[in-house]
Amino acid sequence: MQPIQWILVAAVLLISTGSALHALLFKREPAAAFGWIAFCLLFPVVGPVFYYLLGINRIYMRARQLRGEHTSSLDATNTHVADPIPTAFRTQAQISGAVTGLAMTHGNVIDSLVGGEAAYPAMLEAIDQATDRVYLSTYIFESNSVGQRFADALAAAHERGVDVRVLVDGAGEYYNRPAIRHRLQADGVHVERFLPPRLFPPSPVINLRNHRKLLITDGTIGFVGGMNIGDRHLHERPDHREGIRDIHFRVQGPVTRQLEDVFLDDWEFVTGERPALSAPAGPEQTGTALGRTLVDGPNEDLHRLTMVLVGAVAAAREHVAIMTPYFVPPRELVAALQAAAVRGTRVDIILPAHNNLPFMHWASRNMLWELVKWDVGVYYQPGPFDHTKLIVVDEHYTQVGSANLDARSLRLNFEIMVEVYDTRFGARMARHIETARASAHRVTLTELDERPLLPRIRDAIAWLFTPYL
Repeated sequence: MQPIQWILVAAVLLISTGSALHALLFKREPAAAFGWIAFCLLFPVVGPVFYYLLGINRIYMRARQLRGEHTSSLDATNTHVADPIPTAFRTQAQISGAVTGLAMTHGNVIDSLVGGEAAYPAMLEAIDQATDRVYLSTYIFESNSVGQRFADALAAAHERGVDVRVLVDGAGEYYNRPAIRHRLQADGVHVERFLPPRLFPPSPVINLRNHRKLLITDGTIGFVGGMNIGDRHLHERPDHREGIRDIHFRVQGPVTRQLEDVFLDDWEFVTGERPALSAPAGPEQTGTALGRTLVDGPNEDLHRLTMVLVGAVAAAREHVAIMTPYFVPPRELVAALQAAAVRGTRVDIILPAHNNLPFMHWASRNMLWELVKWDVGVYYQPGPFDHTKLIVVDEHYTQVGSANLDARSLRLNFEIMVEVYDTRFGARMARHIETARASAHRVTLTELDERPLLPRIRDAIAWLFTPYL
């Protein structure tokens, strides 16, 4: 071979070996490390390129740099357990406090808003009544009729002197064209994109998406849940098609400031700036709910949400009720659900019978036998597709927010949940899940075992890719 060829071969070997070594040292899970090592070594050119694009977590280092410059109230560890928490969940409160580093907040009011017909008017009213600031973060912001109503309200708030800031995910905005961002910018609204993928200058960040849905007005009213902004979340679509079922939550009280801090952390991550805040306006809330935000993402030191979920299921004594659109949980959570069922705790998991992402449905079916075998109740809910993310334990402890129970939400996405310690709210959310369960079909071990060979192969192949779906 010519010298130049030897140089190219040596360079390829060096890059592939270096990529494999990087995966060995920095990947947290053996399966992921082994997969990337094998890919880089077996495909010396393609492997390192894909690893550079999809495998390296650049977010963690950048987040650490920002933390060194700024410490928000989210960093103030407080593991004090408040007296109103039921005895069975005092340990859970300690776990959440230690994992999140956040104080438990008292006096919150939390209202559930089922469907866009209930959520959107409440959100628009909050924007219209804002006098100081409006912060909105969403994964998808459509430019259809609902999106235009929000754009009108945000533009009007900006016109009357309110500080309006909108953060949209750089990949999520491509779900709908034309991008609403252009209309908002034309109206003078400050809009930023979270890690937009681009060719020039090249941006290798593809997987790490901001999946949070937040609206905070004047530091006093917050909205959180799984609902994006768009016509698709209306039960009765204007185009006469079936809408997506979902549930959003209005939060008032001290936990709203924690939600606001999450938005400001993301805003600072994107822009490098953090606006100074005035004190929240309006009267103090006198609700009964105790609450705390749970922030998870690739910029965190630990799998925070997984740890909190495992702790909550381990504390359950009577009933664990889960509703989620995408269900391929980590091994730790599978084991916790199995153990709960074995010790006599009723465990119900409500999934959509028909998923908008078929490969997620296939992957989920491949592992459901592990739960059904131990008498975990898994139910397929008939359409329309339900996008709700909701977890209730013993009607005392509830989690609401943006995270699904899959690898993308628990490892790759930036997510936010709110944990609520309140018996009345928990009972209300448990009834919501029970209503869905009543009309759903319970999955049996027989039907899983008797699937035809080709669907079983398809499901298993989809399951192999769950770390990247």
